[in-house]
Amino acid sequence: MLAAIIAAAALQFSTGDADLAWTVAAGLVERHTPRDAGTSRGRAAAAFLCDEAKKAGADARIDSFTVPVRGVRRRMSNVVAEFRRDPSAGWIVIVSHFDTKPGVRCPGANDGASTSGLLVALAGVLSRAPDLPCNVMLLWTDGEECIDCYSEEDGLWGSRRAASLLASERRDVIAVVCLDMLGDRRLGISIPRNSSSALVSVALDAAGRIGMADRVCAVPELVKDDHMPFLLKGFRSIDLIDFHYGSAPGLNDWWHTPADTMDKVASASLHASARLVLEMVAALTDGGAF
Repeated sequence: MLAAIIAAAALQFSTGDADLAWTVAAGLVERHTPRDAGTSRGRAAAAFLCDEAKKAGADARIDSFTVPVRGVRRRMSNVVAEFRRDPSAGWIVIVSHFDTKPGVRCPGANDGASTSGLLVALAGVLSRAPDLPCNVMLLWTDGEECIDCYSEEDGLWGSRRAASLLASERRDVIAVVCLDMLGDRRLGISIPRNSSSALVSVALDAAGRIGMADRVCAVPELVKDDHMPFLLKGFRSIDLIDFHYGSAPGLNDWWHTPADTMDKVASASLHASARLVLEMVAALTDGGAF
């Protein structure tokens, strides 16, 4: 309990942090659209996020790797920032993809940029919390979007790369939290059925404590997202996603279209999403969370 209290006190996300998240997302969209995986523009986007994370106080680095895409080796780039606080503690991994959907004219403002900007702002918060009683990895993944349909050879490349590395390192991972499309002005966070049940409970309890119970719910649908490769490697993983992103409540008609623009993304939604994530982190530092 003491560890959770210390973490909660250290992990304060301000409106200024939310504004930074929005600004970084806007910069990513403005300067690096499109940013399809395996392209020079995609690698430039990774460099941009790495630089922004460093400005926020993170010791960020780029992890380059190659994968076969339709028979051609493509070079992709994850961005990684590690906050090692306690050698005896486990790791919480927070993930966002930054790439755009290949073959469509989509700026990817909410779908990718919003949560990538959010991770940069979280880097600033974590850099100001030297006494945090856990270790946190921030991971910006390349290649989440598939070209045709998700398979072993299409999509989720960056998360598969990261999950394999963590497994090979025998890293003590407490939880993997995937963030996607959480900048929507009409924020409503869904937790798909293919998330670890223990983490679903952590997320719902956290939402209740911070007054977001009406904006976070578990849903029966399965969602293919960056949390899946971690589940397949045996790590507890959860997907936090707003999949009702459209012109009217319940619709998703802005997703993967030219309408996915920054005017649909709100700092207030990024602020609320960050509060939920950090409340989860605080709970996960307590050994009794599971």
